[in-house]
Amino acid sequence: MLPLIVLSLFLLPPAILAAASDDEYLKLPLLRKSPLPSPTQALALDTRRLHFLSLRRKPIPFVKSPVSSGASSGSGQYFVDLRIGQPPQSLLLIADTGSDLVWVKCSACRNCSLHSPATVFFPRHSSTFSPTHCYDPACRLVPEPSPAPKCNHTRLHSTCPYEYAYADGSSTSGLFARETATLKTSSGREANLKRVAFGCGFRISGQTASGTSFNGAHGVLGLGRGPISFASQLGRRFGDKFSYCLMDYTLSPPPTSYLTIGGARSDAVSKLSFTPLLTNPLSPTFYYVRLKSISVNGARLRIDPSVWEIDASGNGGTVVDSGTTLAFLADLAYRLVVATMRRRIRLPIAAEPTPGFDLCVNVSGVLKPEKMVPRLKFGFAGGAVFVPPPRNYFTETEEHIQCLAIQSVNPKVGFSVIGNLMQQGFLFEFDRERSRLGFSRRGCSSP
Repeated sequence: MLPLIVLSLFLLPPAILAAASDDEYLKLPLLRKSPLPSPTQALALDTRRLHFLSLRRKPIPFVKSPVSSGASSGSGQYFVDLRIGQPPQSLLLIADTGSDLVWVKCSACRNCSLHSPATVFFPRHSSTFSPTHCYDPACRLVPEPSPAPKCNHTRLHSTCPYEYAYADGSSTSGLFARETATLKTSSGREANLKRVAFGCGFRISGQTASGTSFNGAHGVLGLGRGPISFASQLGRRFGDKFSYCLMDYTLSPPPTSYLTIGGARSDAVSKLSFTPLLTNPLSPTFYYVRLKSISVNGARLRIDPSVWEIDASGNGGTVVDSGTTLAFLADLAYRLVVATMRRRIRLPIAAEPTPGFDLCVNVSGVLKPEKMVPRLKFGFAGGAVFVPPPRNYFTETEEHIQCLAIQSVNPKVGFSVIGNLMQQGFLFEFDRERSRLGFSRRGCSSP
């Protein structure tokens, strides 16, 4: 109705408009030209109106893609099946909320029969592959290689090179381009999402890219907060939020879950506990939350609140990252957690802990070791409480040996991380529009 009121101002006599100063406002009478309808008539009119409004109400659409664990291929990551190109080529990409770039392994082969399908993207096989020109504004959104080649503005096919590095030293470089992505929508139909920006990676190096943690995957689906991430690009089309469930990798057969871009089911949202998302101008990619407390078996640990703060250099704080397997805690908090768990655990401490882990137990002959493990509870800003089951923070590292899957980090050079193992079995919703993160133990069934 607001546009009608605004329009009516222009229909008022000039004298009335002139009489209204900046400190005054206009009061327009509401006139009824007919007598009140009877209650029966009113009910009939209201029923018709509500029916009409319900027809006009359209639910926010969403698109989804299956999520699977990479455990069978020796990876601690979770993969998303992304279909790109026309006709679509299916590739498995790491679902990574800790990076922005979407990239796939590419081949510039002429005789592509020498390469196995579904392991690399073939630009020559797609009718919609479109390289980004180096003078395109989008080219400035990706880091350029060093030394950067000179951009020739006069050449039609002067492409946009990129080089994207990760914290562990691995990197991908190649050609920035646009392509069509095919995903299923909330109605069950397929949607062709045109001109999705991605990296066509011809050179890949480093542990994450070529080592065991990358086994079985053919690229990375960046879901970070930057403008080139998959979540940002599709968020503008489907509502600025996404959600996923990372199912327990030990279950067989593995259950089906989905990465959903856009509005989730209302019944699932009603079960979520929310905590605000924080921004760190010095690390704009990451989804920061404010961790306020940790409890062991209901007893809150005495951790100074300053341990969780982001300092002036952008270090510290807590990040939710699907691309990191284990959890990491600021060193002071970590030491308290390990010491308290060691005192309260009702399992024998392993004689020789697995290298790289500080607390390991022997579960030989124990039918349900999770019943003997202290329960962790994390308190977040806004009152949200995260209570993961023991299998989310104790993992089997050797036969009959389980270790605390939490590591220490120096908050002066890094940040605490809630990794994908800790997230297992929870529905996580990243509501970027309202700047909040929701999670729930319920809601992980297929949308």
